[in-house]
Amino acid sequence: MAGYEDFIHLDYTPKPDDLIASFKVKVPKWETARRAVGAVASESSVGTWAGVAALKYDHVQRVAAKVFHMSKDGWVKIAYPVDHFEANNMSQILASVAGNVFGMKAVESLRLEDIKWPKKIIKSFRGPQFGIKGVRKIFKVYDRPLTLSVPKPKVGMTTKEHADIGYKIWTGGLDLLKDDENLTSQRFNPFQKRVALSLKLRDKAEQETGEKKSYLINVTAPTFKEMEKRVKFVADHGNEFVMVDIITTGWMGVNSLREICDDHHLAIHAHRAMHGAFTRNPEHGFSMLLVAEIARIIGVDSLHIGTAGVGKLVGSKDEVLEIEEHIIDQHIKARLVHEKLKGEAGLHSLDEEWYGTKPVFPVTSGGLHPGIIAPVLDRIGTDVMAQFGGGVHGHLKGSHAGAKAARQAIQAYLEGVDVADYAKKHVELAQALKQWGKWRPR
Repeated sequence: MAGYEDFIHLDYTPKPDDLIASFKVKVPKWETARRAVGAVASESSVGTWAGVAALKYDHVQRVAAKVFHMSKDGWVKIAYPVDHFEANNMSQILASVAGNVFGMKAVESLRLEDIKWPKKIIKSFRGPQFGIKGVRKIFKVYDRPLTLSVPKPKVGMTTKEHADIGYKIWTGGLDLLKDDENLTSQRFNPFQKRVALSLKLRDKAEQETGEKKSYLINVTAPTFKEMEKRVKFVADHGNEFVMVDIITTGWMGVNSLREICDDHHLAIHAHRAMHGAFTRNPEHGFSMLLVAEIARIIGVDSLHIGTAGVGKLVGSKDEVLEIEEHIIDQHIKARLVHEKLKGEAGLHSLDEEWYGTKPVFPVTSGGLHPGIIAPVLDRIGTDVMAQFGGGVHGHLKGSHAGAKAARQAIQAYLEGVDVADYAKKHVELAQALKQWGKWRPR
Protein backbone atom coordinates (compact mmCIF):
# COMPACT_ATOMS: atom_id res chain seq x y z
CA MET A 1 0.00 0.00 0.00
CA ALA A 2 1.27 3.44 -0.87
CA GLY A 3 0.03 5.53 2.04
CA TYR A 4 -2.26 7.58 -0.20
CA GLU A 5 -4.53 8.33 2.75
CA ASP A 6 -1.67 10.24 4.37
CA PHE A 7 -2.47 13.07 1.93
CA ILE A 8 -5.96 13.62 3.40
CA HIS A 9 -6.09 16.46 5.95
CA LEU A 10 -9.73 17.41 6.39
CA ASP A 11 -8.80 19.70 9.29
CA TYR A 12 -6.40 21.72 7.11
CA THR A 13 -7.17 25.40 6.48
CA PRO A 14 -5.64 26.53 3.17
CA LYS A 15 -3.10 29.33 3.32
CA PRO A 16 -3.71 32.50 1.30
CA ASP A 17 -0.92 31.57 -1.13
CA ASP A 18 -1.95 27.93 -1.66
CA LEU A 19 -3.06 26.85 -5.10
CA ILE A 20 -6.43 25.14 -4.71
CA ALA A 21 -7.86 22.67 -7.21
CA SER A 22 -11.46 21.48 -7.48
CA PHE A 23 -11.68 17.86 -8.70
CA LYS A 24 -14.49 15.39 -9.20
CA VAL A 25 -13.32 11.86 -8.43
CA LYS A 26 -15.20 8.72 -9.44
CA VAL A 27 -14.03 5.83 -7.31
CA PRO A 28 -13.64 2.31 -8.76
CA LYS A 29 -15.78 -0.38 -7.15
CA TRP A 30 -12.70 -2.10 -5.74
CA GLU A 31 -11.26 1.08 -4.16
CA THR A 32 -12.12 3.20 -1.13
CA ALA A 33 -12.98 6.87 -1.55
CA ARG A 34 -10.25 8.04 0.81
CA ARG A 35 -7.55 6.08 -0.96
CA ALA A 36 -8.70 7.18 -4.43
CA VAL A 37 -8.83 10.83 -3.44
CA GLY A 38 -5.53 10.57 -1.62
CA ALA A 39 -3.97 9.04 -4.72
CA VAL A 40 -4.84 12.18 -6.69
CA ALA A 41 -3.13 14.43 -4.15
CA SER A 42 -0.17 12.08 -3.88
CA GLU A 43 0.52 11.63 -7.58
CA SER A 44 0.03 15.32 -8.35
CA SER A 45 2.56 16.39 -5.72
CA VAL A 46 5.26 14.43 -3.88
CA GLY A 47 3.92 10.89 -3.52
CA THR A 48 4.41 7.54 -5.22
CA TRP A 49 2.97 4.05 -4.89
CA ALA A 50 5.76 2.75 -2.65
CA GLY A 51 6.87 3.74 0.83
CA VAL A 52 9.81 6.10 0.24
CA ALA A 53 11.87 7.28 3.19
CA ALA A 54 12.31 10.84 1.89
CA LEU A 55 8.53 11.37 1.96
CA LYS A 56 8.87 11.86 5.71
CA TYR A 57 11.35 14.72 5.40
CA ASP A 58 9.89 17.98 6.70
CA HIS A 59 11.06 19.95 3.67
CA VAL A 60 9.34 17.44 1.37
CA GLN A 61 6.09 17.58 3.32
CA ARG A 62 6.15 21.38 3.10
CA VAL A 63 5.37 21.13 -0.64
CA ALA A 64 2.99 18.15 -0.42
CA ALA A 65 -0.64 18.47 -1.51
CA LYS A 66 -3.42 18.18 1.06
CA VAL A 67 -7.01 17.07 0.50
CA PHE A 68 -8.99 19.38 2.78
CA HIS A 69 -12.54 18.87 1.51
CA MET A 70 -14.48 15.77 0.39
CA SER A 71 -18.18 15.64 -0.52
CA LYS A 72 -20.41 12.60 -0.78
CA ASP A 73 -20.90 13.12 -4.53
CA GLY A 74 -17.19 12.91 -5.28
CA TRP A 75 -16.15 16.55 -5.33
CA VAL A 76 -12.91 17.28 -3.54
CA LYS A 77 -10.65 20.27 -2.99
CA ILE A 78 -6.89 19.91 -2.81
CA ALA A 79 -4.44 22.56 -1.62
CA TYR A 80 -0.91 22.79 -3.03
CA PRO A 81 1.74 24.99 -1.39
CA VAL A 82 2.83 27.64 -3.87
CA ASP A 83 6.48 26.60 -3.52
CA HIS A 84 5.56 23.32 -5.20
CA PHE A 85 5.52 25.24 -8.49
CA GLU A 86 7.92 27.14 -10.69
CA ALA A 87 6.65 30.65 -11.31
CA ASN A 88 5.93 31.58 -14.94
CA ASN A 89 5.97 27.91 -15.98
CA MET A 90 2.44 26.77 -16.79
CA SER A 91 3.75 23.56 -18.32
CA GLN A 92 5.28 22.55 -14.97
CA ILE A 93 2.22 23.61 -13.00
CA LEU A 94 -0.13 21.53 -15.11
CA ALA A 95 2.27 18.59 -15.28
CA SER A 96 1.73 18.46 -11.52
CA VAL A 97 -1.95 19.24 -10.97
CA ALA A 98 -3.20 17.77 -14.25
CA GLY A 99 -0.49 15.27 -15.10
CA ASN A 100 -0.32 11.53 -14.34
CA VAL A 101 -3.45 11.70 -12.20
CA PHE A 102 -5.73 11.30 -15.22
CA GLY A 103 -4.20 7.92 -16.04
CA MET A 104 -4.25 6.36 -12.59
CA LYS A 105 -6.09 3.09 -11.97
CA ALA A 106 -7.00 4.35 -8.50
CA VAL A 107 -9.67 6.58 -10.10
CA GLU A 108 -12.31 5.46 -12.58
CA SER A 109 -12.67 9.00 -13.89
CA LEU A 110 -11.37 12.39 -12.87
CA ARG A 111 -12.49 15.92 -13.69
CA LEU A 112 -10.43 19.03 -12.92
CA GLU A 113 -13.02 21.78 -12.83
CA ASP A 114 -11.27 24.88 -11.51
CA ILE A 115 -8.15 26.25 -9.86
CA LYS A 116 -7.84 29.14 -7.44
CA TRP A 117 -4.59 30.76 -8.50
CA PRO A 118 -2.21 32.29 -5.94
CA LYS A 119 -1.12 35.87 -6.45
CA LYS A 120 2.51 34.79 -6.79
CA ILE A 121 1.65 32.63 -9.81
CA ILE A 122 -0.71 35.10 -11.47
CA LYS A 123 1.76 37.96 -11.14
CA SER A 124 4.61 35.85 -12.54
CA PHE A 125 2.88 35.88 -15.94
CA ARG A 126 2.34 38.90 -18.18
CA GLY A 127 -1.45 38.67 -18.60
CA PRO A 128 -3.15 40.35 -21.58
CA GLN A 129 -1.21 43.20 -23.14
CA PHE A 130 -4.31 44.99 -24.45
CA GLY A 131 -7.43 43.41 -22.98
CA ILE A 132 -10.91 44.57 -23.92
CA LYS A 133 -10.23 48.30 -23.60
CA GLY A 134 -6.98 48.11 -25.52
CA VAL A 135 -8.51 46.17 -28.40
CA ARG A 136 -11.44 48.58 -28.60
CA LYS A 137 -8.99 51.47 -28.65
CA ILE A 138 -7.35 50.01 -31.78
CA PHE A 139 -10.66 50.29 -33.63
CA LYS A 140 -12.05 53.29 -31.76
CA VAL A 141 -15.27 51.30 -31.41
CA TYR A 142 -16.78 51.35 -27.93
CA ASP A 143 -20.54 50.91 -28.31
CA ARG A 144 -21.08 47.65 -30.19
CA PRO A 145 -19.66 44.15 -30.59
CA LEU A 146 -16.58 43.96 -32.76
CA THR A 147 -17.21 41.74 -35.78
CA LEU A 148 -15.04 39.22 -37.55
CA SER A 149 -15.25 36.52 -40.16
CA VAL A 150 -13.32 33.45 -41.29
CA PRO A 151 -13.21 32.83 -45.06
CA LYS A 152 -15.01 29.61 -45.96
CA PRO A 153 -13.99 27.03 -46.90
CA LYS A 154 -11.39 27.07 -44.14
CA VAL A 155 -8.58 25.78 -46.31
CA GLY A 156 -8.07 25.08 -50.00
CA MET A 157 -8.54 28.56 -51.48
CA THR A 158 -5.68 30.37 -53.16
CA THR A 159 -4.08 33.40 -51.57
CA LYS A 160 -5.90 35.72 -53.97
CA GLU A 161 -9.26 34.10 -53.25
CA HIS A 162 -8.65 34.36 -49.51
CA ALA A 163 -7.58 38.01 -49.66
CA ASP A 164 -10.50 38.93 -51.91
CA ILE A 165 -12.92 37.56 -49.33
CA GLY A 166 -11.18 39.69 -46.72
CA TYR A 167 -11.73 42.79 -48.84
CA LYS A 168 -15.40 41.88 -49.30
CA ILE A 169 -16.14 41.43 -45.61
CA TRP A 170 -14.17 44.53 -44.63
CA THR A 171 -16.05 46.72 -47.11
CA GLY A 172 -19.27 45.00 -46.07
CA GLY A 173 -18.84 46.43 -42.59
CA LEU A 174 -16.97 43.81 -40.54
CA ASP A 175 -13.93 44.78 -38.50
CA LEU A 176 -11.67 41.77 -38.76
CA LEU A 177 -10.66 39.05 -41.14
CA LYS A 178 -9.57 35.87 -39.35
CA ASP A 179 -7.61 32.79 -40.35
CA ASP A 180 -9.15 29.54 -39.21
CA GLU A 181 -7.39 27.09 -36.92
CA ASN A 182 -6.00 24.86 -39.66
CA LEU A 183 -4.76 27.53 -42.05
CA THR A 184 -1.08 28.26 -41.47
CA SER A 185 1.29 28.17 -44.46
CA GLN A 186 0.17 25.52 -46.92
CA ARG A 187 1.33 25.37 -50.53
CA PHE A 188 -1.97 26.69 -51.88
CA ASN A 189 -1.91 29.71 -49.54
CA PRO A 190 1.57 30.42 -48.12
CA PHE A 191 1.83 32.60 -45.02
CA GLN A 192 3.95 35.50 -46.22
CA LYS A 193 2.11 35.88 -49.50
CA ARG A 194 -1.26 35.78 -47.73
CA VAL A 195 -0.25 38.37 -45.14
CA ALA A 196 1.18 40.80 -47.68
CA LEU A 197 -1.75 40.66 -50.10
CA SER A 198 -4.46 40.66 -47.41
CA LEU A 199 -3.01 43.69 -45.65
CA LYS A 200 -2.68 45.53 -48.94
CA LEU A 201 -6.41 45.03 -49.47
CA ARG A 202 -7.02 45.87 -45.80
CA ASP A 203 -5.45 49.29 -46.38
CA LYS A 204 -7.64 49.79 -49.44
CA ALA A 205 -10.76 48.85 -47.46
CA GLU A 206 -9.85 51.32 -44.72
CA GLN A 207 -9.51 54.13 -47.25
CA GLU A 208 -12.86 53.31 -48.82
CA THR A 209 -14.86 52.83 -45.61
CA GLY A 210 -13.15 55.27 -43.26
CA GLU A 211 -13.17 52.52 -40.60
CA LYS A 212 -10.28 50.73 -38.94
CA LYS A 213 -9.82 47.16 -40.19
CA SER A 214 -7.48 44.39 -39.08
CA TYR A 215 -6.57 40.74 -39.59
CA LEU A 216 -6.21 37.88 -37.10
CA ILE A 217 -3.27 36.08 -38.70
CA ASN A 218 -2.52 32.52 -37.60
CA VAL A 219 1.15 32.31 -36.61
CA THR A 220 0.92 28.74 -35.31
CA ALA A 221 4.08 27.11 -36.64
CA PRO A 222 6.18 23.93 -36.56
CA THR A 223 8.88 25.47 -34.34
CA PHE A 224 9.27 28.41 -32.00
CA LYS A 225 11.84 30.01 -34.32
CA GLU A 226 9.40 29.87 -37.22
CA MET A 227 6.61 31.31 -35.09
CA GLU A 228 8.89 34.18 -34.12
CA LYS A 229 9.67 34.85 -37.80
CA ARG A 230 5.97 34.96 -38.61
CA VAL A 231 5.23 37.37 -35.76
CA LYS A 232 7.97 39.71 -36.96
CA PHE A 233 6.64 39.52 -40.53
CA VAL A 234 3.17 40.48 -39.33
CA ALA A 235 4.54 43.42 -37.33
CA ASP A 236 6.71 44.60 -40.20
CA HIS A 237 3.63 44.72 -42.44
CA GLY A 238 1.73 46.97 -40.07
CA ASN A 239 -0.87 44.64 -38.60
CA GLU A 240 -2.10 44.81 -35.00
CA PHE A 241 -2.92 41.14 -34.29
CA VAL A 242 -1.69 37.60 -34.47
CA MET A 243 -3.71 34.46 -33.82
CA VAL A 244 -2.54 31.19 -32.28
CA ASP A 245 -4.05 27.76 -31.68
CA ILE A 246 -3.41 27.71 -27.95
CA ILE A 247 -4.09 24.02 -27.27
CA THR A 248 -2.13 22.50 -30.12
CA THR A 249 0.70 25.01 -29.66
CA GLY A 250 0.99 24.27 -25.94
CA TRP A 251 1.25 26.58 -22.97
CA MET A 252 5.00 27.08 -23.22
CA GLY A 253 4.55 28.13 -26.84
CA VAL A 254 1.74 30.54 -25.95
CA ASN A 255 3.79 32.05 -23.13
CA SER A 256 6.74 32.50 -25.50
CA LEU A 257 4.45 34.09 -28.08
CA ARG A 258 3.17 36.52 -25.45
CA GLU A 259 6.74 37.60 -24.76
CA ILE A 260 7.48 38.16 -28.46
CA CYS A 261 4.22 40.05 -29.01
CA ASP A 262 5.11 42.36 -26.16
CA ASP A 263 8.24 43.33 -28.07
CA HIS A 264 6.23 44.00 -31.24
CA HIS A 265 3.13 45.48 -29.54
CA LEU A 266 0.79 42.91 -31.09
CA ALA A 267 -2.48 41.64 -29.64
CA ILE A 268 -3.07 37.88 -29.44
CA HIS A 269 -6.27 36.18 -30.58
CA ALA A 270 -6.63 32.69 -29.08
CA HIS A 271 -8.30 29.85 -30.93
CA ARG A 272 -9.26 26.90 -28.71
CA ALA A 273 -9.23 24.15 -31.36
CA MET A 274 -8.92 20.65 -29.83
CA HIS A 275 -10.17 21.67 -26.38
CA GLY A 276 -13.25 19.46 -26.75
CA ALA A 277 -11.03 16.38 -26.73
CA PHE A 278 -10.61 16.83 -22.98
CA THR A 279 -13.24 19.41 -21.88
CA ARG A 280 -16.45 17.90 -23.26
CA ASN A 281 -16.93 14.98 -20.86
CA PRO A 282 -18.25 16.41 -17.56
CA GLU A 283 -17.01 13.35 -15.68
CA HIS A 284 -13.44 13.31 -16.92
CA GLY A 285 -10.81 15.70 -18.16
CA PHE A 286 -10.19 19.41 -17.85
CA SER A 287 -12.83 22.13 -18.01
CA MET A 288 -13.06 24.86 -20.66
CA LEU A 289 -13.37 27.25 -17.73
CA LEU A 290 -9.85 26.33 -16.69
CA VAL A 291 -8.54 26.63 -20.26
CA ALA A 292 -9.93 30.16 -20.31
CA GLU A 293 -8.37 31.09 -16.97
CA ILE A 294 -4.95 29.87 -18.08
CA ALA A 295 -5.26 31.80 -21.33
CA ARG A 296 -5.96 34.96 -19.31
CA ILE A 297 -3.05 34.34 -16.95
CA ILE A 298 -0.57 33.84 -19.79
CA GLY A 299 -1.95 36.83 -21.63
CA VAL A 300 -4.12 36.39 -24.71
CA ASP A 301 -6.32 39.35 -25.60
CA SER A 302 -9.34 37.56 -27.09
CA LEU A 303 -10.64 34.01 -26.74
CA HIS A 304 -13.45 31.90 -28.19
CA ILE A 305 -15.98 30.96 -25.51
CA GLY A 306 -18.97 29.69 -27.54
CA THR A 307 -22.50 30.85 -28.27
CA ALA A 308 -24.21 30.05 -24.95
CA GLY A 309 -26.15 27.15 -26.41
CA VAL A 310 -27.40 28.89 -29.55
CA GLY A 311 -24.84 27.87 -32.20
CA LYS A 312 -23.40 24.59 -33.49
CA LEU A 313 -20.80 23.90 -30.78
CA VAL A 314 -21.23 22.32 -27.35
CA GLY A 315 -21.38 24.84 -24.50
CA SER A 316 -24.50 25.58 -22.49
CA LYS A 317 -25.69 29.03 -21.53
CA ASP A 318 -24.61 28.46 -17.93
CA GLU A 319 -21.15 27.24 -18.87
CA VAL A 320 -20.44 30.06 -21.31
CA LEU A 321 -21.64 32.76 -18.90
CA GLU A 322 -19.41 31.33 -16.20
CA ILE A 323 -16.40 31.36 -18.54
CA GLU A 324 -17.20 34.93 -19.55
CA GLU A 325 -17.26 36.03 -15.92
CA HIS A 326 -13.93 34.39 -15.16
CA ILE A 327 -12.11 36.07 -18.04
CA ILE A 328 -13.49 39.60 -17.62
CA ASP A 329 -14.11 40.20 -13.91
CA GLN A 330 -11.53 41.02 -11.21
CA HIS A 331 -13.26 39.39 -8.24
CA ILE A 332 -15.03 36.03 -8.66
CA LYS A 333 -17.18 34.44 -5.99
CA ALA A 334 -17.64 30.69 -5.99
CA ARG A 335 -20.93 29.05 -6.96
CA LEU A 336 -23.35 31.24 -8.90
CA VAL A 337 -20.97 33.87 -10.24
CA HIS A 338 -23.42 35.64 -12.53
CA GLU A 339 -26.97 36.75 -11.81
CA LYS A 340 -28.15 35.08 -15.04
CA LEU A 341 -26.71 31.69 -14.11
CA LYS A 342 -29.03 28.86 -13.23
CA GLY A 343 -28.49 25.16 -12.71
CA GLU A 344 -25.12 23.48 -12.24
CA ALA A 345 -22.65 26.01 -13.60
CA GLY A 346 -20.55 27.60 -10.90
CA LEU A 347 -21.33 24.98 -8.27
CA HIS A 348 -17.78 23.71 -8.22
CA SER A 349 -15.85 26.73 -9.40
CA LEU A 350 -13.69 28.54 -6.88
CA ASP A 351 -13.23 32.09 -5.66
CA GLU A 352 -10.81 34.03 -7.84
CA GLU A 353 -8.91 37.27 -7.41
CA TRP A 354 -7.18 38.57 -10.54
CA TYR A 355 -4.95 41.23 -8.96
CA GLY A 356 -5.39 43.74 -11.76
CA THR A 357 -4.91 41.30 -14.66
CA LYS A 358 -6.61 42.77 -17.72
CA PRO A 359 -9.80 41.11 -18.99
CA VAL A 360 -9.86 38.96 -22.11
CA PHE A 361 -12.24 39.91 -24.94
CA PRO A 362 -14.85 37.10 -25.19
CA VAL A 363 -15.47 35.83 -28.72
CA THR A 364 -18.76 34.21 -29.59
CA SER A 365 -18.50 31.88 -32.58
CA GLY A 366 -19.70 28.61 -34.05
CA GLY A 367 -22.67 28.51 -36.41
CA LEU A 368 -23.74 32.15 -36.11
CA HIS A 369 -25.80 33.90 -38.76
CA PRO A 370 -27.88 37.12 -38.79
CA GLY A 371 -31.09 35.38 -37.75
CA ILE A 372 -29.74 34.12 -34.43
CA ILE A 373 -27.31 36.79 -33.27
CA ALA A 374 -29.98 38.45 -31.10
CA PRO A 375 -30.46 35.53 -28.65
CA VAL A 376 -26.68 35.18 -28.37
CA LEU A 377 -26.29 38.84 -27.42
CA ASP A 378 -29.26 38.52 -25.06
CA ARG A 379 -27.31 35.88 -23.19
CA ILE A 380 -23.74 37.14 -23.21
CA GLY A 381 -24.09 40.89 -23.74
CA THR A 382 -22.61 43.25 -26.30
CA ASP A 383 -19.08 43.68 -24.93
CA VAL A 384 -17.97 40.77 -27.09
CA MET A 385 -16.51 39.94 -30.48
CA ALA A 386 -18.98 38.23 -32.81
CA GLN A 387 -17.55 35.87 -35.40
CA PHE A 388 -19.46 34.72 -38.48
CA GLY A 389 -18.27 32.05 -40.90
CA GLY A 390 -20.82 30.27 -43.03
CA GLY A 391 -23.38 32.80 -41.80
CA VAL A 392 -21.59 35.41 -43.92
CA HIS A 393 -20.08 33.48 -46.80
CA GLY A 394 -23.10 31.25 -47.33
CA HIS A 395 -25.26 34.28 -48.13
CA LEU A 396 -26.85 33.77 -51.55
CA LYS A 397 -25.52 37.13 -52.73
CA GLY A 398 -21.98 36.43 -51.55
CA SER A 399 -19.58 37.42 -48.79
CA HIS A 400 -19.97 41.19 -49.15
CA ALA A 401 -23.73 40.99 -48.79
CA GLY A 402 -23.33 38.47 -45.97
CA ALA A 403 -21.10 40.88 -44.08
CA LYS A 404 -23.60 43.69 -44.52
CA ALA A 405 -26.39 41.44 -43.25
CA ALA A 406 -24.41 40.50 -40.16
CA ARG A 407 -23.65 44.11 -39.34
CA GLN A 408 -27.30 45.05 -39.96
CA ALA A 409 -28.51 42.31 -37.60
CA ILE A 410 -26.24 43.60 -34.84
CA GLN A 411 -27.37 47.16 -35.42
CA ALA A 412 -31.01 46.05 -35.19
CA TYR A 413 -30.26 44.50 -31.82
CA LEU A 414 -28.51 47.63 -30.56
CA GLU A 415 -31.50 49.75 -31.59
CA GLY A 416 -33.94 47.37 -29.92
CA VAL A 417 -35.66 46.52 -33.21
CA ASP A 418 -36.76 43.02 -34.12
CA VAL A 419 -34.52 41.66 -36.83
CA ALA A 420 -37.50 40.93 -39.11
CA ASP A 421 -38.71 44.53 -38.86
CA TYR A 422 -35.23 45.90 -39.45
CA ALA A 423 -34.94 43.72 -42.55
CA LYS A 424 -37.83 45.56 -44.21
CA LYS A 425 -35.44 48.42 -45.02
CA HIS A 426 -32.23 46.40 -45.37
CA VAL A 427 -32.18 44.08 -48.35
CA GLU A 428 -29.11 42.03 -47.38
CA LEU A 429 -30.57 41.19 -43.99
CA ALA A 430 -33.91 40.35 -45.58
CA GLN A 431 -32.14 37.94 -47.93
CA ALA A 432 -30.31 36.29 -45.03
CA LEU A 433 -33.53 35.83 -43.06
CA LYS A 434 -35.29 34.38 -46.09
CA GLN A 435 -32.41 31.95 -46.46
CA TRP A 436 -31.91 30.83 -42.84
CA GLY A 437 -34.67 32.39 -40.75
CA LYS A 438 -33.90 31.70 -37.10
CA TRP A 439 -32.64 28.16 -37.66
CA ARG A 440 -29.93 27.04 -35.25
CA PRO A 441 -27.19 24.95 -36.90
CA ARG A 442 -26.17 21.63 -35.39
